Amino acid sequence: MFNLIYKAFFLNFYGRSYGSYFLFYIPLHLEIIITFFSIIIAVAYFTLAERKIMGSIQRRKGPNINGIWGLLQPLIDALKLILKEIIIPKKANSLFFLLSPILTLFISFNNWIFIPFSFTNYYTNFNLSLLYVLAISSIGVYGIFLSGWSSNSKYALLGSIRSINQIISYEICLSLIIILIVLLSGSLNLINIVYFQWNSWFFYPLFPMVFIFFICSLAETNRSPFDLPEAEAELVAGFNIDYSSILFAMFFLAEYSNILLISSLNIIFFFGGWLLPILDSYFIYEFLFSIKIVIYSFLFIWVRSTLPRYRFDQLLDICWKQFLPFILGYLLFILGVFFYLDILPFNGTNLFVNQTDFIYLF
Repeated sequence: MFNLIYKAFFLNFYGRSYGSYFLFYIPLHLEIIITFFSIIIAVAYFTLAERKIMGSIQRRKGPNINGIWGLLQPLIDALKLILKEIIIPKKANSLFFLLSPILTLFISFNNWIFIPFSFTNYYTNFNLSLLYVLAISSIGVYGIFLSGWSSNSKYALLGSIRSINQIISYEICLSLIIILIVLLSGSLNLINIVYFQWNSWFFYPLFPMVFIFFICSLAETNRSPFDLPEAEAELVAGFNIDYSSILFAMFFLAEYSNILLISSLNIIFFFGGWLLPILDSYFIYEFLFSIKIVIYSFLFIWVRSTLPRYRFDQLLDICWKQFLPFILGYLLFILGVFFYLDILPFNGTNLFVNQTDFIYLF
């Protein structure tokens, strides 16, 4: 893990690209700060879009008072949370209570370093970027567990245990689907995965996996109908029940940042990233990628507005008794086709093998 972090931050940043539309050099620290605030603004207005869309689905207006069409509502909500007092429970572990939201937010934002927005607009082109994203994402459960444990509250502890159980279970399904992506692309580099979909998206050969990956994404981000760790009727508010002010805002930012992040990964894995077969213009790659993320994020809001919450036993049954056997069977099927066509990626350290013929079969 530390070797991956070392290579990412100290060896690969010097090969990053800023995109040809920049006419001047942007220092790395300034670029990271700009990206940090861009993510915060995107998350803030994603919450506004969610409230507006849910209001439309439920036949109400949503936020419409603060600013034109309610555009100032996210800024006012953020200001309100910042100005509120930070309350630490008397019997809580103060150190871990304060550290947990910071850790969760840092892990959530850290994964954006390796998300490419086009062939030239990225921070670092790391050959194991997909593996790094998976490794860092798996550490996120520690922030959730520490927040529930350090609060010294039964409701918070139960919420954190539920969340860990849910996240670890569905991470197995996500990892198996990602193995399929690696088999088709022959690479752990996110840019190479997009490049391999130049002629045909992975949506076609992995059609069933697209829907399973989306459902697992809902569970990974604790979104409805799988928001069991925050079930109000059972656990009041889950692992963050004792948090207020800026600490609660950090959990909030991390959750919605993870939604946008996993939407980006979905687009990269199955929908060609910034590629579109009918349009092949260098200048609109970032625009196409952003439009795809917006459309995919809309599905998260749509599902939240329409589906009721599952029971926890149903949630785990879907993962272990339905998704996992089906994914394993599909993985064996793909391996069988690869073995029959003699295109297994067993070419030493170079994973690039010509699987184009296999994709064209679909």
